[in-house]
Amino acid sequence: MSDNHPESVLDVTGLLCPLPVLKARKRLEAMDSGSVLKVVASDPMSAIDMPHFCSEQGHLLLSQEQVAETYQFRIRRK
Repeated sequence: MSDNHPESVLDVTGLLCPLPVLKARKRLEAMDSGSVLKVVASDPMSAIDMPHFCSEQGHLLLSQEQVAETYQFRIRRK
């Protein structure tokens, strides 16, 4: 969690590519720079798509893990 910003959570379970990334992009655009977004997804493609999205957009992927049937990502907005 950021020292200055609370961590937001975006649950996109049940959505398939490209919706998890599109919804994460929209949420991140509305957040302050340095804020952290936790994305919870169920689409296996998100394990590839979310890191690629972060790299392309300049956001920092703080963590990526699989928890049970979900994929969880923590992203710090640029």
